[in-house]
Amino acid sequence: MSPKITTELLKQLRQVMKNPKYVQEPVQAYIVPSGDAHQSEYIAPCDCRRAFISGFDGSAGTAIVTEQHAAMWTDGRYFLQAAHQMDNNWTLMKMGLKDTPTQEDWLVSVLPEGSKVGVDPFIIPADQWKRMSKVLRSAGHDLVPVKENLIDTIWTDCPQRPCKPLITLDLSYTGVSWRDKIVALRSKMAERKVMWFVVTALDEVAWLFNLRGSDVEYNPVFFAYAVIGMNTIRLFIDGDRMMDPPVREHLQLDSTLEPEFKIQVMPYGSILSELQAVGAGLSPKEKVWLSDKASYALTEAIPKAYRYLTPYTPICIAKAVKNAAETEGMRRAHIKDAVALCELFNWLEKEVPKGTVTEIIAADKAEEFRSQQKDFVELSFATISSTGPNGAIIHYKPVPETNRTLSVNEIYLLDSGAQYKDGTTDVTRTMHFGTPSAYEKECFTYVLKGHIAVSAAIFPDGTKGHLLDSFARSALWDCGLDYLHGTGHGVGSFLNVHEGPCGISYKTFADEPLEAGMIVSDEPGYYEDGSFGIRIENVVLVIPAETKYNFKNRGSLTFEPLTLVPIQMKMIDVNLLTEKECKWVNEYHQKCREVVGAELERQGRHEALQWLLRETEPLARVQ
Repeated sequence: MSPKITTELLKQLRQVMKNPKYVQEPVQAYIVPSGDAHQSEYIAPCDCRRAFISGFDGSAGTAIVTEQHAAMWTDGRYFLQAAHQMDNNWTLMKMGLKDTPTQEDWLVSVLPEGSKVGVDPFIIPADQWKRMSKVLRSAGHDLVPVKENLIDTIWTDCPQRPCKPLITLDLSYTGVSWRDKIVALRSKMAERKVMWFVVTALDEVAWLFNLRGSDVEYNPVFFAYAVIGMNTIRLFIDGDRMMDPPVREHLQLDSTLEPEFKIQVMPYGSILSELQAVGAGLSPKEKVWLSDKASYALTEAIPKAYRYLTPYTPICIAKAVKNAAETEGMRRAHIKDAVALCELFNWLEKEVPKGTVTEIIAADKAEEFRSQQKDFVELSFATISSTGPNGAIIHYKPVPETNRTLSVNEIYLLDSGAQYKDGTTDVTRTMHFGTPSAYEKECFTYVLKGHIAVSAAIFPDGTKGHLLDSFARSALWDCGLDYLHGTGHGVGSFLNVHEGPCGISYKTFADEPLEAGMIVSDEPGYYEDGSFGIRIENVVLVIPAETKYNFKNRGSLTFEPLTLVPIQMKMIDVNLLTEKECKWVNEYHQKCREVVGAELERQGRHEALQWLLRETEPLARVQ
């Protein structure tokens, strides 16, 4: 993969950094974050500004350009990818390694005295602005909002912002009506004595109104904001999609409603002026609730004394705890997903030895099998289909230049998922189509031991996910191995495949405690640069656990796997497993056999069923 040549683009950007047409006074540095105005992780093509200027298109990273330098901060998932995609104008800053400076410290070290650092105030979250601004100010520099995005001024063929039709979800999928969600939100607002609530995250708007869209690939969301008052609802959205009869009926736009449920539809671009008007009309004790991740621009629209900021919003927390309808939907989605993967792995076992299957062909085949399932909408992220050394690139996506052929001599890692109308899936399996080496089996088994340690963990109610992260690493640590990514993330219900406020990661201590009904991934791994990658990922549901005792009556929790796809036996060194771990694998495979087997039978997929039965034979430890 050849890197993007950025010399000319950087020259143009440095010119506009001094151009009075765009900046009140010249800026000596310009920050290009990776998100959009809603601080989304996955973004529409028109918001891929950091990828445009640098060539690096991973989901996380921040570019900073000064007169002399161009630097890119990203995390361990993307070190290899960023190094491949960027030319030598760029310096890669490896976040999480102890010698890597923070963005603020680096700026302070390279900028001339009294510099101005510019950023688009809509793209930077308020909490990040606050942190950066403080460090820069103490070193004599200023962080300044640049109204017009400077990348947009040089991006001549920037795509249009999408504005696609909406999908309405009825109670059989959501379990709760949008009106009841508004009532619950207002009761949270009343508890905090807040008059207004501003919804800025796209998945929170979608969840609140029981609507889905397709403005962002892999994420069933649409560009919108909402402002909820104690007796008003404003939805900021563009396009004629609000004229669609099912949408009008769903939102009761043409019905005579109690005033507090009447939705006022307003232009997407009017959010700032409307918020400024709200801010100007507040009486002394009134407060406006925003996420501290909301953009600096929207946060500033409300005078400081009237802001009520929290790291996680009540919608974010309510959305994370799935109700019975959502949980059932997620179970159904994962059974359908397992059917598709049994078909795929059965097909791969026959085709790979012929030497005709590439990473791209395998990824396309996975999508083809998934698309045959009921209520399939789209993939939930770009499929990571990687064989041999490509498996060591944690968030690898096959493209023609890197597309390897699967073989019987290499480990194959497939991390893939789908959006079904009833749920979102994300599953990783690592397999060998020939005979794995003793070392490959050893590494795989340590990863499996970590996966089981999390999945079978019993922990007190109120435990935060980050405390479970080392459970997944213990077997690897014992042998001096590790991996540079978190162990798990929250998963949405026909929503974003990555969602807060819960997760399992050493990288954050700001996660919310796990509670029954939350859904997270369990995905330890091990990667050997230039050789192979191993990851085993299930999506798991937090459920109450039965324990012998109940300390201080607080209760215990554990996980139930929703993903039901066999773990390849030939990759396991059974002698490294304890009796308890062996039992876990056998019980897991028995459940795959019963639940997925019945669905394969029902769908008449007999060859895939035979594959499933072969792959779920009980493991036996050598005594």
